[in-house]
Amino acid sequence: MKKTMMAAVFVEPGRIELVDKPIPDVGPNDALMRVTTTTICGTDVHILKGEYPVVKGLTVGHEPVGVIVKLGAQVHGYEVGQRVIAGAICPSGHSHACLDGLPAQDGPGTRHGLKPAGGWRFGNTIDGTQAEYVLVPDAMANLALVPDGLTDEQVLMCPDIMSTGFAGAENANIKIGDTVAIFAQGPIGLCATAGAKLKGATTIIGVDSVNERLAMAVHVGADTVINYKLLDPVDEIMRLTQGRGVDVAIEALGTQATFESCLRVLKPGGTLSSLGVYSEDLTIPLGPFTAGLGDHKIVTSLCPGGKERMRRLMEVVASGRVDLTPFVTHHYKLENIVEAYDLFSHQKDGVLKVAIAP
Repeated sequence: MKKTMMAAVFVEPGRIELVDKPIPDVGPNDALMRVTTTTICGTDVHILKGEYPVVKGLTVGHEPVGVIVKLGAQVHGYEVGQRVIAGAICPSGHSHACLDGLPAQDGPGTRHGLKPAGGWRFGNTIDGTQAEYVLVPDAMANLALVPDGLTDEQVLMCPDIMSTGFAGAENANIKIGDTVAIFAQGPIGLCATAGAKLKGATTIIGVDSVNERLAMAVHVGADTVINYKLLDPVDEIMRLTQGRGVDVAIEALGTQATFESCLRVLKPGGTLSSLGVYSEDLTIPLGPFTAGLGDHKIVTSLCPGGKERMRRLMEVVASGRVDLTPFVTHHYKLENIVEAYDLFSHQKDGVLKVAIAP
């Protein structure tokens, strides 16, 4: 086996570059994965722009599909050569957060006050997946075997955006027959739309301004879509619900405007499920919040990880109930990842997700 590998690393704000790095060696509880497909996430773009801090020289990326090439001495139940994924969130399985039923909140971010990102380790606190190889920590808690017959692209969304979007629907406690509005139909919002349908919502309203994304929203489960450049989404949603408001509003962008719009379309007793990553303080308007007397619920979610979560998501894919392969609109080799970042960060050519093949 060779000694070095190509990896995309954060150099400085505005620069992610390919470099040669040593292939990591495994510790007793780790596994080494040869990455066969990965992708670029919106969070990686925040890193590129310097909006989310990581150390210089860190390999970025957190969505791996690959093959086991080496196992630590204490890792059992797996074999070299098996196809696997690992979630963007890599819980240890034995922390206070894990044992309290919150494995997404495991990690140095909560244990040592370093970052408010829970168990997100790949491309955040340890080297990530935009490389030829990635070291998977706590492998027995995180490696999930890919079912026979599923392609890399079919399971590529499971490690992050599918898990995150579904969590937005799950944590909102959507019930059969609910009306749900999802503000922003990027990859996360689209997965929230798909999750709302799986949870039993029967009227799903997707809001965005990009026609291709609105069409994709219909593909994954939206019943009605609103282009906010053509119609005021709050007025239109209240019209569609005969003034009642929605049972659940999901915020999938991370801005004051979308957060406030979600609050304005909620029925009394409704739930605002927040998936956006916010870069500044939010303000809660007095009227839509009914001065705190509206029985509203505001819930937040971080991408659930771990092998059981990944297994369940891949079972959903294998069942045919959700098909997210159309999300992959562009393909790049790892050696061209800088070009892929330019495309994705500037949202060129109708890009939704990019598949990166080392």
